Amino acid sequence: MGETREPFGLQSNAVIVQDGRELRRGWTTGSCAAAAAKAAALLLLTGQRSDAVRLTTPKGIELLLEVADSALTSTSARCAVRKDGGDDPDATHGLLIHAEVTHSAAFEVDGGEGVGRVTRSGLSVPVGMAAINPVPRRMIEDALRSVCAEVGHGGGLRAVISVPNGETVAARTFNPSLGIVGGISILGTSGIVEPMSERAIIDTTRLEIDALRATVARAILLTPGNYGRDFAETLGFADARSVKYSNFLGEALDYATYKGFSDILVIAHAGKLVKTAAGVFYTHSRVADGRAEVFAAHAALCGAETETVRAVFGCVTADAAVAVLRAVGLDAAVIASIAGRIDYHLKRRAAGAEFIMFSNEYGELARSNGAQAVISKLIGE
Repeated sequence: MGETREPFGLQSNAVIVQDGRELRRGWTTGSCAAAAAKAAALLLLTGQRSDAVRLTTPKGIELLLEVADSALTSTSARCAVRKDGGDDPDATHGLLIHAEVTHSAAFEVDGGEGVGRVTRSGLSVPVGMAAINPVPRRMIEDALRSVCAEVGHGGGLRAVISVPNGETVAARTFNPSLGIVGGISILGTSGIVEPMSERAIIDTTRLEIDALRATVARAILLTPGNYGRDFAETLGFADARSVKYSNFLGEALDYATYKGFSDILVIAHAGKLVKTAAGVFYTHSRVADGRAEVFAAHAALCGAETETVRAVFGCVTADAAVAVLRAVGLDAAVIASIAGRIDYHLKRRAAGAEFIMFSNEYGELARSNGAQAVISKLIGE
């Protein structure tokens, strides 16, 4: 059974509660493509235009999606469904996903204008094919087959998915770094967009790791975001060698190890990486914000006076804590103590992990003993 008794879509979306707020769900580009293909197949085989089509997603939720556009010729039918990302920040929100359906001997799915092509191995779609992931591809084929069964059509159908303006929008997605060129990807494993989905971030990180591993690389650079990448560039790294993990350091380490990366370098701002000194690998501040506690504990271990420990404990940024410690001549000792625990916890999670910790104010603060060896491999591969 699905999660909703009545289909959502059209007038309103189903909502979920997250962090005490109601947030709208949306539907994926894969659901849009499947619904557009269903409407186009009905139009081609019956001549009837649909105002909306019903679609059951792989998650078991039934959608009722409006058909935004339709056209019929003597040989083809074309329909479109508009992407709605709900309350998820989504570059593809509002795009029209088109499907043009024609007669064929078999059931086929391909991409047209605005749908990317895969140029790099390691993804779930082979090189040279349209970037329509396996689950959406199956959804589209199932939609075509269901219409044929409904109207008694004995042949096959071919659907070509296109997205006007897709190539422009793709520049704001991960596609360029994944080696997908010419447009967006048609995505979705559940058919539903969960707002502000943490799972989507983790899945994207894994895709980037997959793509890098397919280049036969053995070393990988992990950074939380742009600050880490920018700092890495000062050390001579090419951007293509790095993968962003956002707040999911543990997930990234686990997956990189699973994929066979023997050398892993983490470059991160102290505001995030000091949390790892306490064994924290999911670093979002609403889950674990122990920066002041880590600095204060190590200050005490290094012999700081009670007044200094209290001052450090009251700091709201890593830079402020370093400034307090520098004023009493303890910054080097405390940072070294913290670095030792970061190294310990990283290697417990991933034996090949090294790190560099930096600050926007003070530059590089610490690095593990094996960091330079990994840097050499990253630059040399």
